[in-house]
Amino acid sequence: MSIKLTAKDGIKAGIPIVMGYIPVAIAFGVLARSVGVSMLHTQLFSLMVFAGASQFMAINLIALGVGMGQIVLTTLLMNFRHFLMSASLSQRLGAQPRSRLPLLAFGVTDEVFSVAMTRKEALSRHFVWVLQLMAYLSWNAGTFAGYWLGDILPPMVQASLGIALYALFVAILLPEMRRSRQVLLLALTAGLFHTLLNLVDLLPAGWNLVAVIVIVSWMGTYVPSHNKKGGHEDAAE
Repeated sequence: MSIKLTAKDGIKAGIPIVMGYIPVAIAFGVLARSVGVSMLHTQLFSLMVFAGASQFMAINLIALGVGMGQIVLTTLLMNFRHFLMSASLSQRLGAQPRSRLPLLAFGVTDEVFSVAMTRKEALSRHFVWVLQLMAYLSWNAGTFAGYWLGDILPPMVQASLGIALYALFVAILLPEMRRSRQVLLLALTAGLFHTLLNLVDLLPAGWNLVAVIVIVSWMGTYVPSHNKKGGHEDAAE
């Protein structure tokens, strides 16, 4: 019988997430203030959306003057992976009362999912909840701190914080690119396609990313999946 992870295990597992989230959330708070978003709306972003990449994207689109419909569609497509992650995580948790599912689904992020799903022990809802709570609190604390530090931090420090989110995603993406030729191909294709769309400049601001997400996601369903050694990967993985 496998050992089931406890809330105490969740605290230990959540420490790296907290350390990674705080500087990125600070960067988000600084960015939101710099484009004129109010403190209330900035904090509500983190309290209600709780999705780093989508929050950064939304703030950038707001700065570009993009309409609300495009912002909603772009962030929806960007976060669509959360449906799959939540479904996969629910299988590891086993049967849960329906009343708990919305809360568990809301707290799923790329980092929480990665930490939880890489554990070989049996997951418990207490482990996942603690992991999610640590991520949620650190993200919101960082957002609050970043907004108020926006006028205090030197411009050079603010600029360096701006790359924190990209560094976090690179850290997640690179191991997968090394293990899977499919991920490598799709990542390179997405970057190339987005660059070409920017150069051609046919679509309104914000729609280039929407087009890239839709097309590359569609491609991903047809590209054969191979690992680095050339073998086929299990589609369920």
